[in-house]
Amino acid sequence: MGGGQGMDRKIAKRFWTRERMFYAAGGVLFVALIAWGISTTGGGRSLNISADRVTISEVQRAPFQENIPITGNVLPKNWFFLDAVEGGRVEEIFVQEGAILEEGDPILRLSNSSLQLSLLNTEAQRIEQINRLEQTRFQVEQSNLSTRQQLVDMEYNILRLRREYERAEQLHGKSLISEQEFLRIKDEYEYQQRRRDLTIRSYATDSLRQAQQLEQMAASVDRMDRNFQVINERLENLTIRAPVAGRLSQLNAERGEIVNSGYRFGQLDLLNGVMVRAQVDEFHISRVHPGQTAVTLPIAGQEYNMEVRRVYPEVRQGRFEIDLDFIGGSPEGIRRGQTVRARLAMSDPTEAVVIPLGGFFQSTGGNWIYLLEESGDVAVKQPIRLSRKNLEVYEVVEGLEPGQRVITSSYETFNEADRLILR
Repeated sequence: MGGGQGMDRKIAKRFWTRERMFYAAGGVLFVALIAWGISTTGGGRSLNISADRVTISEVQRAPFQENIPITGNVLPKNWFFLDAVEGGRVEEIFVQEGAILEEGDPILRLSNSSLQLSLLNTEAQRIEQINRLEQTRFQVEQSNLSTRQQLVDMEYNILRLRREYERAEQLHGKSLISEQEFLRIKDEYEYQQRRRDLTIRSYATDSLRQAQQLEQMAASVDRMDRNFQVINERLENLTIRAPVAGRLSQLNAERGEIVNSGYRFGQLDLLNGVMVRAQVDEFHISRVHPGQTAVTLPIAGQEYNMEVRRVYPEVRQGRFEIDLDFIGGSPEGIRRGQTVRARLAMSDPTEAVVIPLGGFFQSTGGNWIYLLEESGDVAVKQPIRLSRKNLEVYEVVEGLEPGQRVITSSYETFNEADRLILR
């Protein structure tokens, strides 16, 4: 048997020991920290992006006017509602929606049997009262003729008795007739005089009473005439007519339909132009007033100027309404109910430093923006301060100068990098 020398082997020593790996990792971390510090002091975190992915805009000094977007609907400037003055059943419809009507043209006709029966009864009472008036007038005239005839007879008797009395008085003075005969003639003469006076007073009283009676009966006939006329007018109101010339824009009626008084059949629009009624957020209610101007978004490829005519004070669900008129004529072929979008001017035009609207605002809140360096290859964060805006641009009051270029598109994928390197 051999010795222990044949049993020994030389074991190779490993280079990457645990201790050496620990020192190597520490060294790499130290180098990374140094690199990070150098990059931070040299401009912060950088991000490489494609220039085609961003929108680059130029800062400009240009006329600026604050405005807000509004949306409205086209309405006629003036219109009339068509309401049923009397209830009834729809018998005939003469025209359809969209028809151009002249004042007084019939639109539809109702029937009302109760109203027609009331007219017949009123007419019968009116005729009866007229007949009674005529009969009373005839009777009064007859009575007057009889009384006047009696007065004529009395005057004749008084004249005859006066002569007889004068003759008897002379004869009695000469004692040619008795005292008794003289007194009989005298009494008869005085009696006829008193009778005539009483008849005249009675005739005057009866004439006054009869005149009052005739006047009352005539007034009653006049009232019946007016009632008859009113019922006739109510019957005429069963035919709905155009109150003015215009276009029948709405008509809600069907033959055989029974409607009540006050039912709204539709609307008649005057042909004197259109307006736009728009809604505005109540936040702006103190800044909107008649006379302000607005510009429509293109309608059939053309913009139109408008002016605020009326501001409604009532606020509903956080919005209030305004009426706007087109300046210089309304668009060709515009229709009632059509939607119109516009920009309402909230200030006078002024010169200002502006940048276009863009998605950057959602990420920065308007506090900073990426400003391109002169080379155009690098964009860095630039603090800014924005003020007003309109539908196209922001007004810049601090941080930018005209001629500079900025990135105005969205920053969502940039993770707020300090520098953007455009490739």
